[in-house]
Amino acid sequence: MTDEPQRDGRLAEQLQRLLQAIEASGRALLPGSNRDLLQSIVDAAARIFGAAAASIALVDEKQQELEFKVSYGIGHEDVVGMRIPLDKGIAGYVAMTGQPIAISNVQQDARFNQDFARSTGYVPRSILATPLVWGDRVIGVMEVLDKINAPSFGLQDMELLGLFAHQAAIAIFQSQQLDRIGEALVRGLKQLAVADPSADSGELIRALEASAGEESGDVLALADAFNAIGELGEAERRTCLHILAAFGDYVRSRPRFS
Repeated sequence: MTDEPQRDGRLAEQLQRLLQAIEASGRALLPGSNRDLLQSIVDAAARIFGAAAASIALVDEKQQELEFKVSYGIGHEDVVGMRIPLDKGIAGYVAMTGQPIAISNVQQDARFNQDFARSTGYVPRSILATPLVWGDRVIGVMEVLDKINAPSFGLQDMELLGLFAHQAAIAIFQSQQLDRIGEALVRGLKQLAVADPSADSGELIRALEASAGEESGDVLALADAFNAIGELGEAERRTCLHILAAFGDYVRSRPRFS
């Protein structure tokens, strides 16, 4: 009986930390760049687990590599942009197997990539790594390095990181999908404009090219609208194109204010 209050206290603490993790991931879903989203996740992970450093690497399926997108802690600027083969290092092992791993002394682990660690300027003592999984696919790996107030990470840390990584994977996947939808929307609008050579669509195409890298909270609604337009006949599509061109003329004719 005397152990129950202690277990309840530990559970309450874990739930509090998990809620903080979910809240951090939720904030990351607000409009912003994909890099900002990833950075907010890795910063939250370092804070929650009391880690000296942390990183997120995403899988590049074409190149069969892991690319480190964001990092936190010592040497973080050197880590970003670095790539490793999927079958190399501890992160590669986690990506290939889909299994989390906790290592208390990396120097004694044959999977540890000494050269890569030295190139970043930071050689950790301990590592906790977990896959970022969406559906049945590993989309990346999250690592937290060197727990500040303990010699290594424990089993509870691994379980909690798994819960956090699940939330992070959702946020990352949704952000990637929004990016792809935005790109597809711009491509579709350009094709719609080019399809009608009789229309004055040059300005529309230039505007679409200029906005190709921008993000908007209305992307999903626009995608739905143009999906519906795509199911209409040729005459209806031409009409929509003329309406867009007319709206562009109207906007350009309005006085601009700073």
